[in-house]
Amino acid sequence: MSFTIWFTGPPGSGKTTLSGAVHREIVSRGLKAELFDGDVVRKGLGNVLGFDERDRNLNVLYLGYLSQVLNRNGVISVVGAIAPYAAARKRNRELIPNYVEAYCCCPLEVLTKRDPRNYYQRALSGEISNFTGVSDRYEAPRDPELTLFTDRETAEECLARILDCLSGAGLVR
Repeated sequence: MSFTIWFTGPPGSGKTTLSGAVHREIVSRGLKAELFDGDVVRKGLGNVLGFDERDRNLNVLYLGYLSQVLNRNGVISVVGAIAPYAAARKRNRELIPNYVEAYCCCPLEVLTKRDPRNYYQRALSGEISNFTGVSDRYEAPRDPELTLFTDRETAEECLARILDCLSGAGLVR
């Protein structure tokens, strides 16, 4: 059965790490899957989208549409994208029949310490505008299938919880 698992959370919360690990695990089980990283897709579209609310929502909806098409053709979609606004995530949930949302939850102080490019410090100082979680909002999911506390759970612990969730839902064996 095909499905989409969407990793959402602020920048630096573990979406790329966990989506990559899940994708590798799914493929190692002989299943067809594609991995989408929100930033990579944005670049693949020619960086035509900005970072205002409209363009962020368009990026999320593009990823949702691609996921739906893949799922319809028997391919699992693994998405790691901030998806900061609840309305766009809700739209994807309505569009995609087997949708699993994994919220990568991590406090700002940890995200700031983890940030190798100093984006958070630059956003906090006003150098970067429209930065999710600082100068632009991140609407945390109210009812995700999984909440992963990436500040206190290892990537391995998170992966085990994710696989348990997918197995429990009958999506992977």
